[in-house]
This record gives sequence, structure tokens and C-alpha cells, in this order.
Amino acid sequence: MKRYVLIMLGVCVLFVGNGCEQDLPLKGPEHRPITLEVPTNYAKPLVPEDNPLTPAKIALGKKLFYDKNISRDSSVSCSSCHLADHAFSDPRQFSLGVGERIGTRNAPALVNTAYGRSFFWDGANPALETQAIFPLEASFEMDMDLAELVERLKADPEYPALFQAVFGVEPNVGSITQAIASFERSMLSLNSPYDRYLQGDESALNESEKRGLTLFFGEKAECFHCHVGTNFSDELFHNNGLYETYLDNGRWEVTGLEEDRSKFKTPTLRNIAYTAPYMHDGSIETLEEVVEHYSSGGASHPNKSGLIRAFTLSNQEKEDLLNFLHALSDTSFIYNPAFRE
Repeated sequence: MKRYVLIMLGVCVLFVGNGCEQDLPLKGPEHRPITLEVPTNYAKPLVPEDNPLTPAKIALGKKLFYDKNISRDSSVSCSSCHLADHAFSDPRQFSLGVGERIGTRNAPALVNTAYGRSFFWDGANPALETQAIFPLEASFEMDMDLAELVERLKADPEYPALFQAVFGVEPNVGSITQAIASFERSMLSLNSPYDRYLQGDESALNESEKRGLTLFFGEKAECFHCHVGTNFSDELFHNNGLYETYLDNGRWEVTGLEEDRSKFKTPTLRNIAYTAPYMHDGSIETLEEVVEHYSSGGASHPNKSGLIRAFTLSNQEKEDLLNFLHALSDTSFIYNPAFRE
């Protein structure tokens, strides 16, 4: 529960002294709210009313996202652990923070965070705007004192003018995290072969991928029960039988409920081919091994989901399912210059 309390204290800090952005005049197209466009019949991204997206705010958030100066010793940025080539995940099992301190969980991919209802593997944080506080302060990540960060940005030759233009205030904790959240929220990935197939392009998937789609959404493999919706996540928490004894208590760290012990949030499967290693602890290296884990039925655990049951796939079916998972790759997202430094 300690981590949860610290985060909620950060939530309180976020809104103290935040800029009155709603009162700012519209100074040009870059400061006018925009809407995230998604394909027809897809769920609408979640954008809070008190932090509307503008091109200027997204650009400021991107600058902060790639700036190592927001860490204590200027050695680590958000992008150090969320790499564009890996769908903004980390190919290392655990990320390295300031002083090469090692994290405790695999860095999740920053894909379609605008659909998220909670953040972190344990869902400890309810909003992107406050999510950024934890990695900024965590000793094994950026190890940054928030007051020092604010002063550092105020002394920077560029940031004060940028914050004035976007928020009408000097840099403060609220405007810093609102900007970062806006950049992350803008990073939509909805143009995979699977998406094009749903939009009517029958040739977007080959026959193997189509068979894999049927397996994925069928009762044999049952992937779709948890990996559902536009972002292939039910936004809920499950124990998937990874271990009989877990070192990580997962959702229990937030709720303190025994029924939540070692449950973790369902991750998106979008761009899954780019985001190895897998699971909350990065303990599975390949998608092939992921399929083997689920088909085995997993290890026994009191909180293991009833959906995790052994099933048998032929070699062809395994290949088809894996091919479908690869068809969730969106190269237009991976290589989009709007998201890259």
C-alpha cells in the first residue's frame, strides 16, 4: 500500500498551483484543441476535459519525454526505458535508471495509452497526468526531486517561454505532467494489417493470419476474453498462472485484498511482436513461449484466473495464431516521426 499512498500524494501535488489553461486565449492553430481521429466503429480515446490536446502541448510533452535533464543526474529520459523501435517498451527484462539502478518490472509499451483506465502493472495510478510522477521520483528510475525539477526547467533557456505559451504559467509539476501525458496520449496505433482488414481490406490478412484470428477470438484459445476491444485489453487484473509462488504481489500492493494478490493488468497486444520480453517481469522471451505457457494451463495459484486452462493446438494452429499476433504490428506507428526524437 505504501506505493499507492505515495502516488496519491503525488496526485495532490499535481493540482496545487496548476496553470489556468482554460482561460488562455486561442493564440493560433497550435494552441487550439484537437480530436484524436480513429477508424469508424472504434472506441473513442479518453481525453480529460481539464487537459485537452493541442499541438503545442503535445510538442512540449515530446520535448520533455526525450529530455534526460528531467532526471537527477541528467542520464535518463522517459525514452530511455520506452524505446520507439520497441513500440515504446524496453527490450531489457528490467530497465536501468539513474546510476544504472535496476527496476522491478518490465517497462510496459506506451501504445494507445489514451484507452487506459489505469496505469502500471498493478493499476496504482488512475491517470496519465499523475502517472509520470512515479518514474520522476522513483529512486530506481529518474530519482528526481519535483521541486528541483521545476527550478531546473525555470532556469532552462527554452522551457519558460514554452510553458508560458502553452499553459500561461511558469513550469510547475502539474503543467509538466500534463504535457507529458498529452504527448503519450497522442501516440495512437490503429493501422495494423488487422485494422485494415476490419476496415474492409480483405487482402490485408493472409489465410494463415485469418485462421489465427478465428483461433484468437474463438473458445479454443480464448485469448479474446482478456485481450478485448479496440486496444486488446479489458483494463482488468488477472493472475495468469505464471508461477505457483510470485515474488511480486501485483494488484495487492494497491488494494490490500487477498483476492488481488499477484494479479496484473492485461497489457495491450498491439505491436506485441516488437515488445519482447513478455509478462510483468519480462520472464518470457518469445511469443512462441507465451503461447506455450497459456496452452499448458499455467502453474497452480489460488488466484489464477479460471480462463487459464490447458488447450491443445496443432503446429499449424500455433503458427496461425502467432501470425495473427504479428498482424497486430503497426509499422506506421513504430516509424512515425511525430513520435520519434
